[in-house]
Amino acid sequence: MTARSVRIAHEARGARVHEIDVPLVGLGVYQSRPGRATRQAVAWALEAGYRHIDTAALYRNEADVGAAIRESALPRAGIHVTTKLWIDARTEEDVRRAFEKSRRALGLEQVDLYLVHAPVAPGARRAVWRGMERLLGEGAVRAIGVSNFGERHLTELFESAEVGPSMNQLELHPWLQRRSLVDFCRARGIAITAYSPLTKGRRLGDARLAAIAARHGRSPAQVLVRWALEQGWVVIPKSVRQERVRENAAVADFTLDEAALAEMSGWEEGLVTGWDPVSQP
Repeated sequence: MTARSVRIAHEARGARVHEIDVPLVGLGVYQSRPGRATRQAVAWALEAGYRHIDTAALYRNEADVGAAIRESALPRAGIHVTTKLWIDARTEEDVRRAFEKSRRALGLEQVDLYLVHAPVAPGARRAVWRGMERLLGEGAVRAIGVSNFGERHLTELFESAEVGPSMNQLELHPWLQRRSLVDFCRARGIAITAYSPLTKGRRLGDARLAAIAARHGRSPAQVLVRWALEQGWVVIPKSVRQERVRENAAVADFTLDEAALAEMSGWEEGLVTGWDPVSQP
């Protein structure tokens, strides 16, 4: 795979609308401490060629992401920014207030991709998605989507949505492949972003992974990032160490051989490294 981005779009009345390109490899800043640590990680990422930064209101580092982007002197149009709406939103007005707070923190006129961070309370989901659709229609955001949504959440959303989500962001790696949900999204034109692709380090020492990495002349982390790309997903590895930030992005010049892909497809064990709202009611 030589592509550097994927085109995502929304399904609206049977047509694809609001198409945008999302760089395939992005920097995640979950648990990156607000302040210098986040600003420095984003600066290193942009220097290393990343053009996609993923943050969220929950992370409390949107202002640092925005500051690093401005300090980079790179054209704003060339950097994709994703942020997320937290689950305490209940009404269209809540969505508006939360978005404006994020936009002010980022210091951006427009957000590229705005996601509902996880399924909100069942009784509030329709109102929240209407609020997201309004932001899209006004041009405040270029695309909208969801994160941590399971099949039943998506099915419910499509029952009333005017515009379907363009993206579902999920924890995904060889030990957590969620095949049924991924197939469900693919069938409905929803792109996938894989977060925690490095298993928060829990499987980086796996002997099978080490063997594949050695055979390809790469690090275990690079193999995991490459594996996600081979699935056709956007992937957002996180690090605040400069050498790791660079390493995680250096995956465009190799592919995994068929033997590796076949072996890794059998590593599924349902390993969730954190909260799993996909299973929420």
